[in-house]
Amino acid sequence: MPRRPTNPRLTNIEDWRAGADADPGFVTALARGLEILRAFGRDDRYLGNGELAKRTGIPKSTVSRLTQTLTSLGYLRYVDQLERYQLGPGVLALGYRYLAGNGVRDLAHPHMQALADSTDCSVALGTGDRSEMVYTDVCQGKGPLILRLDVGARIPMPVTSMGRAYIAGLPEADRDSLLARLKVHYGDAWPALRDGIDQSLRFYADHGYCVSEGDWNRDVASAGVPLVLEGGAHVLAFNCGGSSLRLTRRVLERSIGPRLQELVRLVERDLTGGGAPTLDYGA
Repeated sequence: MPRRPTNPRLTNIEDWRAGADADPGFVTALARGLEILRAFGRDDRYLGNGELAKRTGIPKSTVSRLTQTLTSLGYLRYVDQLERYQLGPGVLALGYRYLAGNGVRDLAHPHMQALADSTDCSVALGTGDRSEMVYTDVCQGKGPLILRLDVGARIPMPVTSMGRAYIAGLPEADRDSLLARLKVHYGDAWPALRDGIDQSLRFYADHGYCVSEGDWNRDVASAGVPLVLEGGAHVLAFNCGGSSLRLTRRVLERSIGPRLQELVRLVERDLTGGGAPTLDYGA
């Protein structure tokens, strides 16, 4: 089984760019400022300049100037008593603007909830971000949840059905570029991870969806399907998952995978203005 990937937020800018050709238009100062914001993980409420420097690989003197600027712009808030920073309202505003502008999320949600209810599984929509997938919407069924993830949750791309589906949905050139970056990022763990991705790509070519059976969390099994928009210019992915004791390979192939494919077809129909009622998936 592939080694579970490490936290990509500890990867600095230069490491992530090393797998692809350098872009002469790349503005390092801007990238470093954004990297400061990205350094705050899901469970990080406060971070100081030293921790930010360690996580990003940016010199501490530069971090100090960046955090001062980001604080002035409202993207960070300085807490005097702790001598640390927390994310400011500017970041929240950007996040809500992204979600509000993502029409796919609104169209997909009722179909996702119908599938979650009928399967007693978790159904999520996500987008790729470096080596991770980020959840932009989640619908929960009524069954017992092995792993509860909400909007904003991040999962590793190479070992999850959503991540594998995202990779499968990319145009070939974009996929090759992403795989080159992932190779640099994961280092010695990459050969096993790449083998799992290659197997998933072959499975996707035959079945139209990807699966993950305990590859990330041994108690979770899931299927994933990409949603390819604008001729491949924008790729999202759905997954449907739950307990691996319930979602055996037989269930994934006979039920979950095909239902997830139907969900994508419904969303594609709604995006083109089909406007038919939401499908009742049944039991």
